[in-house]
Amino acid sequence: RRLSNMKWCHNGASLYQIQFADQKQEFNKRPTKIGRRSLSRSISQSSTDSYSSAASYTDSSDDETSPRDKQQKNSKGSSDFCIKNIKQTDFGRREIEIAEQEMPALMALRKRAQGEKPLAGAKVVGCTHITAQTAVLIETLTALGAQCRWAACNIYSTQNEVAAALAERGLSVFAWKGESEDDFWWCIDRCVNLEGWQPKMILDDGGDLTHWIYKKYPNMFKKIKGIVEESVTGVHRLYQLSKAGKLCVPAMNVNDSVTKQKFDNLYCCRESILDGLKRTTDVMFGGKQAVVCGYGEVGKGCSAALKAMGAIVYVTEIDPICALQACMDGFRLVKLSEVIRQVDIVITCTGNKNVVVRENLDRMKNGCIVCNMGHSNTEIDVASLRTPELTWERVRSQVDHVIWPDGKRIVLLAEGRLLNLSCSTVPTFVLSITATTQALALIELYNAPEGRYKQDVYLLPKKMGNMHEYIFLGHFLDEYLSEEQAKYLGLNKNGPFKPNYYR
Repeated sequence: RRLSNMKWCHNGASLYQIQFADQKQEFNKRPTKIGRRSLSRSISQSSTDSYSSAASYTDSSDDETSPRDKQQKNSKGSSDFCIKNIKQTDFGRREIEIAEQEMPALMALRKRAQGEKPLAGAKVVGCTHITAQTAVLIETLTALGAQCRWAACNIYSTQNEVAAALAERGLSVFAWKGESEDDFWWCIDRCVNLEGWQPKMILDDGGDLTHWIYKKYPNMFKKIKGIVEESVTGVHRLYQLSKAGKLCVPAMNVNDSVTKQKFDNLYCCRESILDGLKRTTDVMFGGKQAVVCGYGEVGKGCSAALKAMGAIVYVTEIDPICALQACMDGFRLVKLSEVIRQVDIVITCTGNKNVVVRENLDRMKNGCIVCNMGHSNTEIDVASLRTPELTWERVRSQVDHVIWPDGKRIVLLAEGRLLNLSCSTVPTFVLSITATTQALALIELYNAPEGRYKQDVYLLPKKMGNMHEYIFLGHFLDEYLSEEQAKYLGLNKNGPFKPNYYR
């Protein structure tokens, strides 16, 4: 009887349709925070390209007072920090301890090198996501002798309790979840502008910190010994400075290191794409049709995950090598216009802009899920959807219905920002690999003799990468090559075993 009373709807292209709660709230009526007088934001937009709504113990705080208006001290009496609430330190410490269990490479590096203190005297200024995982990195750098001051590279990704735990340990942290644009630049400036404190090393994610020092404090920038950058956007900006002859500091490109590309970009996205989609939409993947735009390492991970869950996966690609790889991996190579009317899920992973434009969005089927796994929010033309004829409905955090006049709606996730950091989390184990690479890059640049690195952008030396793998997998690896084997291959018996051009 219940079945007979149910009304079934069918749009002709999908076996079933996801229905969402009707919590109407027009996009243009959403409350916005009234920030302080904004500093110039012309340098970059990367801080808002992605953000995290991952579960945080203190997300729902009743205290709306800006941290800038609070006077806080840790148990030792220090007030050289600005965070949401220092009283949350116990919760943050527990989260950091959990993360340490899943970051064996970084913990092994800490244990191996803390006696030697390879970063002794290094004043490191950092701008990354402030999460339990990056806290393990920051505390490792401190254990290796560095003095650290830290800000967040993103206004939404900070875990407030983790920031509190770092501040309690005496680290100068300037970050909280939900910063305004003005807060963002204020935190970076507080991190950098301390009388008598000249940073020697920069650890950046997105390039905002680097460009802030370059623009605002040129004399300070000239005294920097090295920069380590982990994001594609930040690396791109470093190469622009280098090409223009304005980079007066050696920089290490971590983003294009083998350990970052082969692990973080591929395996991290292979797991987190499913996590992000499940948390936001509860979608079942089996039988769904999905198109993945881009078949780089991120696209490979996303496509493999969806295929393994029973989805029918199409791939769009402009690079002939990546396109051929997609074919060899069993995916159908298509043009987006060929499948846009029939697919249930659209995922962008190119790192480019305007990959999915208004014309594509207009042609999508009712209920199509649209999301981005690339670095920034430029891949989906979300601005074209903010027009009077379209209605926005907030379904839940990071999930919006965009409704056309005829009633058709798409499900837009994180307003086109990075899905995994916006709507879920990323695997701690993978972050251990990236964080260890960053730490090794800092050690290499800081201890390099004069003249080894010029004012340019470099990849992490292969020998340092191999050190990472031995720290990480030493007890699993086979014995070293014999002298005869090494001579036959023309290699050092202790490695590295891949040429510098290997990617």
